[in-house]
Amino acid sequence: MKKMYFIAVYPPEEIIEEIKVFKKDLALFYHNSKALKNDAHITLFPPFSRELDLESDIHTAFQKINTDLLPFEMELNGFGSFPNPKNPVIFVHPENNIHLTELYNRVKQQFNFQKYSFTPHMTIGYRDLTWENYLKAWEKYETLEYKTKFIVDKVLLLRHDGKWVPIAEKSLMGNI
Repeated sequence: MKKMYFIAVYPPEEIIEEIKVFKKDLALFYHNSKALKNDAHITLFPPFSRELDLESDIHTAFQKINTDLLPFEMELNGFGSFPNPKNPVIFVHPENNIHLTELYNRVKQQFNFQKYSFTPHMTIGYRDLTWENYLKAWEKYETLEYKTKFIVDKVLLLRHDGKWVPIAEKSLMGNI
């Protein structure tokens, strides 16, 4: 039996709840409810499929990720979008962060079996967002202000069991 897995950084619960407000707005006014299924996160390695009996290999690779990094501050500032007419996406925009890029590179050292361009974002609208509704929503979100920050101090490995469930975590353990 195959399962889906992915690796991500999650903000604290209060930021997940703040971002859920934007997702609910998109569901209510722009007929886009798919993003409500997932909590806000930044993907470090996108969903991939593996046989469940190979899960121990995934755990082994996950534990090998070098997390000898100091916890770092991640700033979220406003909104961004991927204006693809076939699959538009609206997201909370994380500021460029060399520490996040370094963490991604360390994940990529262990999980390098699929090509993936790293564009950090926290999705609030996608999948069932039509191009017309994207254009209407983007008019609002393009100039909407939202600023917050949080400390990234761990990486999560998640498995899809009807919804995404954390099955392992690895703390950032920089030498202070």
